[in-house]
Amino acid sequence: MPNFGSVITGTGKYLPKKVLTNKYFEEIVDTTDEWIVRMTGIKERRVVAPEQTSADLASLAALSALEKSGLKAEEIELLIIATISNEQRFPSCACKVQKIIGAKKAFAFDISAGCTGFLYGLDLANAYIKSGSCRNALIIGTEILSRITDYSDRNTCILFGDGAGAITLERRDGQSSIIASKLFSDGEKGKLLFCEKNSAGKEFLRMEGNVVFKHAVRGMTDSSKLVMEEANICTEDLKLIIPHQANERIIRTVAEKLHIPVEKIFMNVAKYGNISSATIPVALAEAVEEDRIKTDDIVLLTAFGAGLTWGSVLIRWF
Repeated sequence: MPNFGSVITGTGKYLPKKVLTNKYFEEIVDTTDEWIVRMTGIKERRVVAPEQTSADLASLAALSALEKSGLKAEEIELLIIATISNEQRFPSCACKVQKIIGAKKAFAFDISAGCTGFLYGLDLANAYIKSGSCRNALIIGTEILSRITDYSDRNTCILFGDGAGAITLERRDGQSSIIASKLFSDGEKGKLLFCEKNSAGKEFLRMEGNVVFKHAVRGMTDSSKLVMEEANICTEDLKLIIPHQANERIIRTVAEKLHIPVEKIFMNVAKYGNISSATIPVALAEAVEEDRIKTDDIVLLTAFGAGLTWGSVLIRWF
């Protein structure tokens, strides 16, 4: 029986040009740049142009990943998009991207798992490839959170931004980037982080920040320990940790609980804020660009999001 594995062969990202600095929020809500940086680590975030869609962002990130992998869009067999901000109930964002980039062979669908969505997509694509169902996959996280952010709510408006990140995953005999994965959800706690529709039909993101903070730390810490235990590795074996970029205090607290030195943590939250499902693929693309990941390095990906969902994936770089 074939020993199929899947290897990450390309990474890509797209961030909108418009930048919102903390100064913008000083002018519209009762806050300061010093407070935002101290509480979140965020200094700026990106916002789309009025005419851009989540599929536009995803397509640009996808084309970047395809270029690096050497794959052509028409060769892609599976296209998964993680998003909570598709502009329409249907068709899926994935089907829109399929049309834009010309991935005619792919079967395409969306995943809604909040900030953990990209890890869900990565784990699922790996399973499809290992089973022999397909030879390659394109996995994208794309979000336009600025359109569901209430800019009168100072507790949430400072946190979120827009962007997209993508990877290509290809079949390899006897090799696999995915060492171990552990994914979880708890619908009982869904009201801690959700999207609310008001009487005018406008949708806004709502969050109980302090409670979510505690669940995020616990979920990312526990799932990280579980994947390392399954793979029989310790924190010293990790080259880099790429956590969900929600809040620098969350990231540092998780690192402390895992006894991981800060220099092993990849952080870009200061530049982009929280871009939900796009945070990990964007960070992965930047880590590759900055040469912080080399062949045979073991990298831990961990996230927490709406649902509630959380989980970790351990990868080896080829």
